[in-house]
Amino acid sequence: MKTLKIRDLTLRDGQQSAFATRMTQAQVDRVLKHYKNAHFYAMEVWGGAVPDSVMRYLGENPWDRLEKIHKEIGKVSKLTALSRGRNLFGYQPYPDTIIEGFCKESIGSGLGIMRIFDALNDTDNIASTIKYVKQYGGIADCAVCYTVDPKYPEGGFFARLLKKAPKPVFTDEYFLEKVKQMVALGADMITIKDMSGLIPPKRVYDLVTLFKQHTKVPIDFHTHCTPGYGLASVVSAIAAGVDIVDTNIWNFAGGPAAPALELVWVFARKLGVKIDVDMKAVADINRELASIREELSEFDAVKGTAVSFDPLAPLPADIEALFDKAVEAAKEVDEDALVEACHRIEARFGFPPPNELVKNAEIPGGMYTNMVAQLKQLGNEEILPRAMELIPPVRLDAGLPPLVTPTSQIVGAQAVNCAMDEKNGKPLYTTKSVQFVNLVKGEYGKTPVPVDPAFREKITGSPVETNYDTSKHVMQPNPILECTGKPLAENEKEVLLLELFPLVAKDFLTKSKCAKAEAEKAKAAPVAENSAPEATPISGNTITAPLPGKILEFLVKAGDEVTENTDTFVLEAMKMENTITAETTGRVKRLLFNVGDNVPANAAVIELE
Repeated sequence: MKTLKIRDLTLRDGQQSAFATRMTQAQVDRVLKHYKNAHFYAMEVWGGAVPDSVMRYLGENPWDRLEKIHKEIGKVSKLTALSRGRNLFGYQPYPDTIIEGFCKESIGSGLGIMRIFDALNDTDNIASTIKYVKQYGGIADCAVCYTVDPKYPEGGFFARLLKKAPKPVFTDEYFLEKVKQMVALGADMITIKDMSGLIPPKRVYDLVTLFKQHTKVPIDFHTHCTPGYGLASVVSAIAAGVDIVDTNIWNFAGGPAAPALELVWVFARKLGVKIDVDMKAVADINRELASIREELSEFDAVKGTAVSFDPLAPLPADIEALFDKAVEAAKEVDEDALVEACHRIEARFGFPPPNELVKNAEIPGGMYTNMVAQLKQLGNEEILPRAMELIPPVRLDAGLPPLVTPTSQIVGAQAVNCAMDEKNGKPLYTTKSVQFVNLVKGEYGKTPVPVDPAFREKITGSPVETNYDTSKHVMQPNPILECTGKPLAENEKEVLLLELFPLVAKDFLTKSKCAKAEAEKAKAAPVAENSAPEATPISGNTITAPLPGKILEFLVKAGDEVTENTDTFVLEAMKMENTITAETTGRVKRLLFNVGDNVPANAAVIELE
């Protein structure tokens, strides 16, 4: 009997998809003793948004999380993390010294498998991580990002934005070639990474079959349930002979997350496939997750709880019939019947229905929610349809990147910028993020189709493609903290946090170290409160923030002369860096905010005279 391995996503992708990555270490600790008994092949516990979120929102050290989980789990399950290849967790390419240090420290802290992907499927960008993961004793899991060719608008204004639409790019042959390149680089396993949940059952069946015909390494399948294919596609992948599937435990499954293990377990049994997971231990984890879900209710993206289900108990006759119908459809590769049966099963247990908007738009759910949040901050939700319609031409202009972090955010934010430009009577691409400029320039790597040199010149000032040059990388400053008299980052792991998350790590390390120093003082002098001086009213013209965000850098100072289109400050909004230009001439009278300040949309940031 074939054995199917399970990678549990609950503590990373599950909580990130459904609860905005807000699980505290204390909540994680409550389930670890049960995980030790469950005997999953692997547990995804790190990477993705976890390191950023635990510092930003929870005030916790991400290295501590990885090490504490490893101490409890030991060698029972392999711990896995998600990494963006040369970009690691950030939005810039890092030199090999940073990549090596990160791999060394991660594996030394207990990581067993590194899932490595590149947002452009540019295999050159994952070569170094593969090398160092294997060098330090880890397993290199290389993920090919599944995506689809966009649906280009037909007729009207938006059709005129497009050049001639290219022939289909993301074919079976395209994906197989990427897999072959990854195996040649040393991949120990391959993941079909369907971050948007867009792969239908027939397509994943064909891809799994194709990959297994041409490679010897294990094949893993990762998907999400948002558009409604998730469970059916996992069942189809199992029928095709996939080696590993990614699942979540019941209370953290479905909707924007991966399918429920409990449903997959029933399907596997009916397909004659064995899963070596202790389902009684899984039930213990699930009971704890139910209370944790209540504690995280303010972050719950689903706002509904699936009814309880014991996969070890006899199935009701009507449910048994639906499972049997789905299994028969999977064996016959009858996509419509399989999807319909799986939808009925999920509805019977109270899982969210398919998100038709995301399905029809063919974009990741997270990309959609980011765009909604950005427009809500701007008070312009009504232009969402226009921004959605701009995604295909913006994506094509940028070289047709797959829509996965960070390119999904880059393209989505730029579509919103273009929609706002149009609303304000400005040419498209008047407002553009630093990341979009760098993507078009070529600094993220090779795009699936070449960028038009004329468009590159319009966006970057030069028609010439410019690849990243990591030899010019400048390490983040590591100042001496006044509160401790020691460097902000005191060891290699803290240096890596500063490199990968400059603003968040600086704030986290400063607060945590100074709080500890203050607590250790025998006595502390009370701090006198100074009354704030009256604000001087603004009398001249101003340069405003077009988006709500954080000021990263001022490019001008008091006394500088600015003219129209002078770069004046850099604003971080929705994780994108936007260079804000002047729209008038004048002399800088004063800067109205400080670096690091958060500003609302349309706030006056610089006063001119």
